[in-house]
Order: sequence, then C-alpha cells, then structure tokens
Amino acid sequence: MATKNISRTPIHLLPPPFHHPHSTAAAAAAWYKPPPSRRNPQLQEPDPILTTLSQAIQNSPTKPLQASLKHLLPSLKPQQIINLISLNPHSLSPLSLFSFFTWLSSPCNSTFRHTLDSYCTMIHFLCTHQMFIEANSLIQIVVSRKGKDSASAVFAAVLETRGTLGSDIYVFSGLISAYLELGFTLDAIQCFRLSKMHKFRVPFDTCMKVLEHLMKLKSYKLVWEFYEEILECGYPASLYFFNILMHRFCREGEIRLALSVFDGIRKWGLRPSVVSFNTLMNGYVRLGDLDEGFRLKIAMQASGIKPDVYTYSVLINGLCKERKMDDANKLFDEMLENGLVPNSVTFTTMIDGHCKNGRVDLAMEIYKQMLTQGLSPDLITYNTIINGLCNKGDLKQAHNLIDEMRMKGLKPDKITYTTLIDGNCKEGDLETALELKTRMIKESIALDDVAYTALISGLCQEGRTVDAERMLREMLRVGLKPDDGTYTMIINGFCKNGDIKTASNLLREMQREGRVPSVVTYNVLMNGYCKQGQMKNANMLLNAMLNLGVNPDDITYNILLEGHCKYGNPEDVSNVRSAKGLVLDYASYTSVIGSLSKASRFRSKG
Repeated sequence: MATKNISRTPIHLLPPPFHHPHSTAAAAAAWYKPPPSRRNPQLQEPDPILTTLSQAIQNSPTKPLQASLKHLLPSLKPQQIINLISLNPHSLSPLSLFSFFTWLSSPCNSTFRHTLDSYCTMIHFLCTHQMFIEANSLIQIVVSRKGKDSASAVFAAVLETRGTLGSDIYVFSGLISAYLELGFTLDAIQCFRLSKMHKFRVPFDTCMKVLEHLMKLKSYKLVWEFYEEILECGYPASLYFFNILMHRFCREGEIRLALSVFDGIRKWGLRPSVVSFNTLMNGYVRLGDLDEGFRLKIAMQASGIKPDVYTYSVLINGLCKERKMDDANKLFDEMLENGLVPNSVTFTTMIDGHCKNGRVDLAMEIYKQMLTQGLSPDLITYNTIINGLCNKGDLKQAHNLIDEMRMKGLKPDKITYTTLIDGNCKEGDLETALELKTRMIKESIALDDVAYTALISGLCQEGRTVDAERMLREMLRVGLKPDDGTYTMIINGFCKNGDIKTASNLLREMQREGRVPSVVTYNVLMNGYCKQGQMKNANMLLNAMLNLGVNPDDITYNILLEGHCKYGNPEDVSNVRSAKGLVLDYASYTSVIGSLSKASRFRSKG
C-alpha cells in the first residue's frame, strides 16, 4: 500500500552537536511542544462525516462497516481519518479506532489509501494510550514502505503530527528500533541525531541497541564515535561499558580504537581499573607488542593500581610465545614475591613454554609446584605435559601421567590419544600405537587426520605398506581427506617393496581426485621406475609432469641420470656420473640422454 509523498522543509542529516547538561534535573527537562498541526484544526461545530464514522464504528458489532459506509468510502479523505483520531468526538475506545484504521487499509477497501501523516497520527494515538505493540506494528509498516534513506521524511511527519500528545519517547524510540531491525543503520543514527536536535531524549536502552547493531556489523570506528556522541548528550558514562568496548576492539585487532577508548575513560571523568589496563594490555600482547604491554604495567603501577594474577598471566603468556623463558621465569618469581598465587592458566602457560623450549624437566618442576599450591591440573595441562614428554621420547612417563589423570577422574580426549599415538609411532612402538587406536574406538573417540597420518607413517617405517594402504582406505571411509604427503609416504613404501604398479595406481588416484601431486611425489615414483630399470616409464612420467605444469628439480634429473647410467650401458659412464648434481633443466637432461642413445647406437653398429 503506497503512501503519498508530502513536501516538507528539509531537516539536516547532521545537526551541530547538542551538548545536553549533565545534571539530573536537566536530563528530566520538559518535552518540547510545537503548536498544533495545521492538519488537526479545532472544529467549531460537529463534523457530520466524523459523526457518521463514529456511529458506524460503534455499530460495527451488529452492522458491518462496509454496509454502513458504502456511500462514504469512495469520497473519504485521509485528513478526515486524522481528524477522527485526533479529536475522537464520540470518545471511541482506542482499540475500536485502531481496528477501524486497520480495516480501512485492508484489500477490500481499494479506494482508500492511508498517508504517512495518517499513519503517524495513529502511532501517536496508540502510544498515548500505551498500546505499544500495535504502535510498533505501524511503525514497522511505515519504515518498511518508506525504505532506506527515509529517516528525514518520516521524522518530519512524526514531528508534525504529534500535536500536544506526550508520546515522543515511545515513538522516536520505536522508529530507531524499526530502522535497526530492517537493517537501515544509518537511518537509525539519523533519527537519533534529529531527536537530539529537537531536544527529545530517547531512552538509553535504545542507544545501546544502536551500538550493539554496529558491533554486529563490525563498524567499530562508528561504534566509538556514536558512543561518544551519546555521552555528549548527557547520558551517564559507564566504566563497565568502556571495558566491554575495549575487549571487543582488542579481540578484533582494532588496537588503536581500543587505545582511544582507554584514553576516553579519563576524558569522561572515570578512572581506569585493573580490568581496563589488563584488557588493553592483552590486546597489545596478542598482537606481539610485548614492549607496550610492559609499558602499561608500569603505567598501572604509577596510577596506584597493583597488577593482579591476570596481569602477570598475560605478560608471561606473551614471553612464552616468544620463547623468552628466562624473562618469563623472572616475572613468575616476581608474581610470587608480590603474594599472588598463580592460577591454573598461569601454570599451564609456563609448562607449555618450557615444553616448547625443549625443557621438559623445568616443565615438570612447574607442574609439581602447581600441585603444592593445591591446584588440580585440568585436561589441557596434562595434554601439554604429555606432548612435551612424547616430543622428548619419554613415553613411559607420558603413560604414567595418563594413569594419574584417570585416578583424578579425568578421561583422555582426542588430543591425548593422538599425541600418544604420534609419540609411539615416532619411537617405533607401532603395536602400542595401534592399541591406543583400538581404545579410542571403544571409547567412541573419533580419530582425526593427525592420528591416521601418524599411524600410516609408522606402518610405512615398518615396511607394512599394505597395512598402511588399508589405513588410508579407512581414513577415506570416515570422511577424512589425506594430504599429499600421506599418499607420498605410501607410494614410497610400495616403490621400496618393488610394487610399482600399486604405487602408479595411487598416483592416478590422486589425479582423479583433482589433486596436482608435487615434484616430491613424482620423484618418489620415478625413483621406483629407475630402480626397476623401467626407463621408458620414467621418461613418460617426466613428460607427464611437464604437461601438468609440475617443474622437475635437480633431484628429478639426477634420479633419471642414475637410472640411465645403470641400465642404458653408456659408452662413457664416468662422464655421465660427473654430470650428476649439475643437471638443472630438461634441455640439459635430453642433451645428455641423446648423446647416450647415439653412443649406444654407434656401439651396436660396430
């Protein structure tokens, strides 16, 4: 249902900032009341049309409106509906007036069209009588029909139709919310600014809705600008919300905006808390700027705020990530000297740092210190230590920790089992690795690609290539996608066992799946061909590589040269051997092979 366009005096999109006084009394100032709209004149005598409409509405339970108004409807004007709502000469109930209003806009009344003014008049009327659900439904209709970039026109209509009704707080708030719900964020902001210009104060909750919507859109710069604009209107500043903004900005890597928020805390008369400093510090450390993190620690202490456990944990985590374990240890000791008890996260961070630095012995010391503090390691802590022990090759102690975990009621998870499987495979204990796989299946823990790849690698190292291929098929059946390196391991295993046919089939399988095997995979198969003396197939494989755009390397040509030296009976093998390691391209290779072929033909003629 289209609404008529009404020409109005333009309302500016960006009015000068309105600085609302900060006092509570000023915040509760009386509403601005313009004179009654020219569309709602006070009638000196009862209007017969309004009387007819009122009587029809009153009689509607017994006589349908269509029958009562069939002669009046074709000539009915929107202004008459506006007058009926504004004056309500027969004191009709708000619900009956709203029902009549919606009936007029139904498809059966094709000759009548509501205007923007009639909608706005009814919206004001409904809000005055606290029928907010009905009012919001009409606001949604207006906003959806007027569409994007309509805030100025709709706001003007709302302003002109309000008369002396005290419904502003509900109408303007509903208008902003409607624009937000329909995704017209800039229109919502414009409505707020127009409300501010006309000295209407929308509820703070509505302002927060705008901020939350901007957050979802990741319009972070606009979020901060709009929040400052809200504060300039006299709404109370909240340290909690400043901290929330900083946290969101830091999480998204918007560190400059986070710093602006931090600086704004004092600007708006508040004092940064330890949470404020920690939030910004964590943002810098996550970006790898440890220097700025430590600068904030010094600034915090200069402000009379003592660093807490979280402060130290953030900085220790940053140092551990950069493998600066000596500095991490010093900070850890400083933390203890200041009477702070590290939490599980701090201990686990230190343990992880030492493990990644190859100092599992120091990690175990931290672990024992954690126990003396009465803290119970969680699954993450155990997995961290087990990973360090497996990397060191200390599988016995790793398995002991598994037993300790179980005694404390913790069950190994996928990470625990996968770490142990990988560690056992690397140490050549394939049987234990396969037992762990069986245990995972019994405990309904799905193996991931890391576990399968580790098992396939272990089987290939043991020369059990057929079993490795079976493991590959199982991996595919459960929906996992082996990488090229996994295929290459198995191809290499078959080549070593002399089963070049199966190795070739695996290469073709990779190609059928749309993969482009790397030069390493081709070299493995080519080496298999050359070891078997299948030089024709080796040359064909080289041509296939070139056709697919896979560039051979010097290893490729040296494999081929060695094969031809061994099976081509060249006249001067020493010359060919001297070329090994120096052949860098296809032209060099074909030149050498060509000379070998000529020499071979010359000998046969002789």
